[in-house]
Amino acid sequence: MLHFLKPDVDFWSVRKVTRHSETLTVRQGVLEPPYQGWDEGVYVCVLNRGGAGYACVPDSSQAGLRSAFERAKSWAEVAASQGLFRPDCMTQSAELGIYQTPIRKPWHQASLSDRIDLLLQASQKLKHDARVIDWMTQFSYVRSTQRFESSLGAQIVQEFDYFDPALSATAHHNSKTQTRTLAGHGVARQAGLELLEELDWLHSANRVAEEALELVMAENCPTGVLDLLLAPDQMMLQTHESIGHPLELDRILGDERNYAGTSFVTQEMFGSFHYGSKLLNVTFDPSQSGECASYAFDDEGSKAEKIYLIEEGVLKRPLGSALSGARTGLASVANSRACNWNRPPIDRMANLNLEPGSSSLESMIQSVEKGVYMKSNLSWSIDDSRNKFQFGCEWAQLIENGRLTRVVRNPNYRGISSSFWQNLAMVGDQQTRGMYGTPTCGKGEPNQAIRVGHASPACLFSGIDVFGGQE
Repeated sequence: MLHFLKPDVDFWSVRKVTRHSETLTVRQGVLEPPYQGWDEGVYVCVLNRGGAGYACVPDSSQAGLRSAFERAKSWAEVAASQGLFRPDCMTQSAELGIYQTPIRKPWHQASLSDRIDLLLQASQKLKHDARVIDWMTQFSYVRSTQRFESSLGAQIVQEFDYFDPALSATAHHNSKTQTRTLAGHGVARQAGLELLEELDWLHSANRVAEEALELVMAENCPTGVLDLLLAPDQMMLQTHESIGHPLELDRILGDERNYAGTSFVTQEMFGSFHYGSKLLNVTFDPSQSGECASYAFDDEGSKAEKIYLIEEGVLKRPLGSALSGARTGLASVANSRACNWNRPPIDRMANLNLEPGSSSLESMIQSVEKGVYMKSNLSWSIDDSRNKFQFGCEWAQLIENGRLTRVVRNPNYRGISSSFWQNLAMVGDQQTRGMYGTPTCGKGEPNQAIRVGHASPACLFSGIDVFGGQE
């Protein structure tokens, strides 16, 4: 894209992003104004004489590319005398490749009226009882095409289809109000409309409403040190906040201290620190098909592959890009990612997965004398170093003498990251595994909300501080 300029610099790369988006929402049976969006722009990076600079423009014409290149080159000249690290010491991409989200039912295979009808049918399922006082159903779809080229000959084209369906029901009875959603609004995936079949869309709408009614009639969650069984849609948030963010290498280096925070993890821990019990195996895996952050190359052209970050409980590698890896001497992964053409790539999670174990859900329940089974994140709080945390869930059921018994409302638990993972007592098998994702992981200044994926089995933790909400 920049060859017509015959750039006189040590290295350049350009990333062009075109994005179409559509959001349809039905609230209390009424279709809200549909949203459709389109944007396109280019990000140009220049390395020259020991400096690095970048510039972004919403104009992919030759005039726009020339403008972005000249600005990036100018910034590289300014940065050359003030940098903490010589960017020309790191390896740049010369990769060739393509990637496309595998889908069976493209978004536009169904007409707009058919998509709205699916939402209206779900809305009717959600409002089947007078005690349901608010209900919502939504489809969010994004198609993004990204082209990356570099002066070393890299040429990469990646096409992504993101689909994020949502359901929510709020019930009220006897001064109590409870909300239940579809997996805590965590079902975002790279997929087409076939995802609705996998979710059993209309049946799920009915279940969400029934569980909201169950919760509003339930007792408060008990308080005490109990065994805690977490469903995959809560393991998603647990893994994200207490493993994913602490392992981001730019946080460990202090780059994110002002806004997103730092990490309790230090560079010296890699290779020896016992992050959890021997049952804990965590991978960085953009090659996992269908998750929210599946790709073949990151946004600086590094080739993606499955990497163990934690193996049998031992901390192996950070979530660090080629740049962060070169700064520290630690092995990197392909996680340099930007939310769009108008942001620079930084160290991000992608698909961060907890690998399955060998325990069935039934065997984990049967092993518990007194505990709680929690599903779907409702709230979270964790300190700046991603160490001490407190999470709340939407739905819970007591486990008493090896059996699931009463549903309870307002379930919460708290802990300290590494000691919590040391209490990992059983890991569910492949049958318990769920695949989830979110489009709103925030980080960076200015902020970048980016898509991340998390697959996990159900997991059992022993001796956790569990408590109910205030009445």
